[in-house]
Amino acid sequence: MHPRIEDYALIGDEQTCALVGRDGSVDWLCLPRFDSAACFARLLGDQDNGHWRIAPKGVEGPCTRRAYRPDTLVLDTEWETGRGAIRVTDLMPQRDRHPDVVRVVEGLRGRVTVSSELRLRFDYGSIVPWMRRTDGHRVAVAGPDAVWLRSEPAVRTWGEDYVTRSEFTVGEGESVAFVLTWHPSHERRPPLVDPREALRTSVDDWREWVSRCRYDGPHRDAVVRSLITLKALTYQPTGGIVAAPTTSLPEELGGVRNWDYRYCWLRDSTLTLGALLSAGYQDEAEAWRDWLLRAVAGDPADLQIMYGLAGERRLPEVELPWLSGYTGSRPVRIGNAAVNQLQLDVYGEVMDSMALARASGLSAKPHVWAIQCSLMNWLSENWRQPDEGLWEVRGGRRQFVHSKVMVWVAADRAVRALEENPELRGDLKGWRAMREEVHREVCEKGYDPERNTFTQSYGSRDLDASLLLIPRLGFLPPDDPRVVGTVDAIREELGHGGLVRRYSTDGTTVDGLPGDEGSFLACSFWLAHALHATGRPKEARELFERLVDLANDVGLLSEEYDPVAGRHLGNFPQAFSHIGLVNTALALFGGEEAG
Repeated sequence: MHPRIEDYALIGDEQTCALVGRDGSVDWLCLPRFDSAACFARLLGDQDNGHWRIAPKGVEGPCTRRAYRPDTLVLDTEWETGRGAIRVTDLMPQRDRHPDVVRVVEGLRGRVTVSSELRLRFDYGSIVPWMRRTDGHRVAVAGPDAVWLRSEPAVRTWGEDYVTRSEFTVGEGESVAFVLTWHPSHERRPPLVDPREALRTSVDDWREWVSRCRYDGPHRDAVVRSLITLKALTYQPTGGIVAAPTTSLPEELGGVRNWDYRYCWLRDSTLTLGALLSAGYQDEAEAWRDWLLRAVAGDPADLQIMYGLAGERRLPEVELPWLSGYTGSRPVRIGNAAVNQLQLDVYGEVMDSMALARASGLSAKPHVWAIQCSLMNWLSENWRQPDEGLWEVRGGRRQFVHSKVMVWVAADRAVRALEENPELRGDLKGWRAMREEVHREVCEKGYDPERNTFTQSYGSRDLDASLLLIPRLGFLPPDDPRVVGTVDAIREELGHGGLVRRYSTDGTTVDGLPGDEGSFLACSFWLAHALHATGRPKEARELFERLVDLANDVGLLSEEYDPVAGRHLGNFPQAFSHIGLVNTALALFGGEEAG
């Protein structure tokens, strides 16, 4: 029986992350990067696919309480037992070279016997490594991977049925620390970090970072937790931000809508940039902008919707048949075939991001405008094509309205750049004409006058939550009756338990997949934002506060939510959801976000 998705907490070192359950088990960890093979994959299988649990001996259930230390990514998990109480503190310190998982067990009251059960299984739970003792520590090796387990000399550790076990007793004020360190198996063993010094340093570093946050309005704790999560999902060497640290957590329990989100999507670019800049994180915003520029460099015809952490382009999708899937949700996939789709909206995302970066005073890059002109020249010849759209549907290309709106955004930002910067050169006349033609076409072919709403695609009666972005993008003003009508229609027809679906999956072939999915949290934040923009601030705040309340006990949000079952769905934690929380809070309580 898998824990609920929301039963997990996140720790990380800005190059990878681990998920820690309420039962004290690390059930997901990819080393050394977010997109590397997992050495703990119980999340998508069972305990034999790898995990590491530390808890009071004989206690099988969840902890008594847990929380992050304020303004950090350091997790404290506590158990109360008949013999006393303990705290397990989990963190991944900033690495010099090799990743470490630090777990410190502290006695709070009485004397408690604690057990540690470590199952290392490389390559997503498929490879049992050779474990041996050397220099007083344990090292597991298989192929390219080596992992060291180091603990206090007084702690007895032994192997049993391909499991490394430890058992010890802690009293009040006593502590025992474990450090798990990965390195390439052909290299010498890495130096041992001081776990207690790593704990002190991590707490100080996170609190210093949080102190730079400019937001000081209502729900500040939720905003700060979202910003910490975005920072944790950043691949520090390049500045890229992964959509989520997991793969194949289902959009429907037991279903097939299971995708790998350990990559960087261009669709997130403007909203991410706006959130970081408005919250005061200029360095992180600049690093994301620079990642974006490196990723999209090259032939504009080859622009992808997503890239790897360092801008890698090949992300082949394969299935892992030995994993049973989260609650039986199969297949388990790694890689993402949507990378090969045509999504015209990403051209608008890139142009909008560069406009925001320029307006926000990010450091100028001499080649940026040349890249933008190249993108516009390609788009001006190809924007009439159908595409797969924002949601990466697998049911065939269509003339998606959101895609065309983003084409308009691209042309609009190009025209504005030329109008506001006389030193720039470009096809001002042609891009103005393109902007006008796209706008006219969307309003004629993508609008249903009978229902007073924009539609998902030309000629369709279906709706799409991405249409909520129309006023925010500047395509039409918020008080335009067509905008108000669209917001109302989406709330009525795509509403699900007070939240919003991306689109309807009832009787439609748009995504080419069987089954259903939950309410999409980012789209629900978009609705709150749109309600605010269309003059309904009370309704906007009520929806926002309900969404904040959906976060789990440590403030994390998944991709989707099932309001009927009351459960989180999809990959977790989801950057898009936390970006939505930050930007909506800024709009409702702290002034509109940049852009």
